[in-house]
Amino acid sequence: MIYFDNAATTAPCAAAVKAAESMFENYGNPSSLHRLGLTASQAVSSARKIVARSIAADESEIFFTSGATESNNTAIFGAAKSIGRHKKKIVTSAVEHPSAAKCCDLLADNGFEVVRIPPAEDMARQFISAVDNDTCLCVCMLCNNETGAFLPVSDIFRAVKKKYPRVHTHCDAVQAYLKIPLRADRLFADTISLSGHKVHALKGIGVLYAKKGVHIPPLLYGGGQEKGMRSGTESVPLIAAMGAAVEQLCTDIDDRYRRVGGLSEHLRSRCLAEGITLNSPDGASPYVNSIALAGYRSEVLLHFLESREIFVSSGSACSKGKKSGVLAQFGVPDTLADSTLRISFCADNTITEIDEFIDALKAAKQELLSAAK
Repeated sequence: MIYFDNAATTAPCAAAVKAAESMFENYGNPSSLHRLGLTASQAVSSARKIVARSIAADESEIFFTSGATESNNTAIFGAAKSIGRHKKKIVTSAVEHPSAAKCCDLLADNGFEVVRIPPAEDMARQFISAVDNDTCLCVCMLCNNETGAFLPVSDIFRAVKKKYPRVHTHCDAVQAYLKIPLRADRLFADTISLSGHKVHALKGIGVLYAKKGVHIPPLLYGGGQEKGMRSGTESVPLIAAMGAAVEQLCTDIDDRYRRVGGLSEHLRSRCLAEGITLNSPDGASPYVNSIALAGYRSEVLLHFLESREIFVSSGSACSKGKKSGVLAQFGVPDTLADSTLRISFCADNTITEIDEFIDALKAAKQELLSAAK
């Protein structure tokens, strides 16, 4: 099997699985005052410290959620509720993940003005110019999940905070986390969303970083867990697994980036040699590569590749094959968007796998062309 869909989800690492299994045995509720509860509470605390260190944050700024979708929803709706009573403008990128973009859509339906900035060369200038005294919230992802393009979050948020310090700044850093060195203070973000299953932990666990002094109302109310930010009994096995995965990955970020960079360069070289279009811009993350085989529909290619045990996607896994509009924002015409594949790597992938993938695409062209005659 060749798995090139790591932007959708990653294989759980052995350390994460082991950590989760240990908490299935030590199954106490972390809010309980007996020994089993203390063991669970200590596991949560340990994972919180690990995640905090991984982004140079304080552990008091780390809140565990059910995933990045909940983190994005909490940050965006929370900021709109707390600051948007009198300020009704939101400035966001035009290429956000659906879990952020659809929050902005809903707020637009409820009286907010939402300005979406495309990922152009002068994106930072356009974004900063759009922010004014009526703005309550700025939302900008760090690395796009469909093309791997890095967006100038630090430049944008630094300038916004300098002129409008009360504007809330939120960053979805899911596809950048543990792929590049990340410091919360250098993003100038009030809140940041992270995901566990994108970094070899398990599904169902995420993180919301909230800068010290930033107060936003929660989405969920109840027993007051996570200091009231996210009520509900903590999923200790998932939290422990995320801590274990993060601890393992944060030690070799640069080495893995160089390795995956070599994979991406090889893929791009092979694609160009075979007349396959590269959608991802120069300078994009090597972990996410968008390519297009003109004249062949993505869905047909996906099924052909799957028959050979090669797994890729056509874009965001959350879109389930539907057009998200993100590729158009990056200047990809509809004819190529319909033929797009997303190849997303992890450090365990190999050059040999890429060559097998390209050979499979060549075979697909020949077989599908013959079938059409």
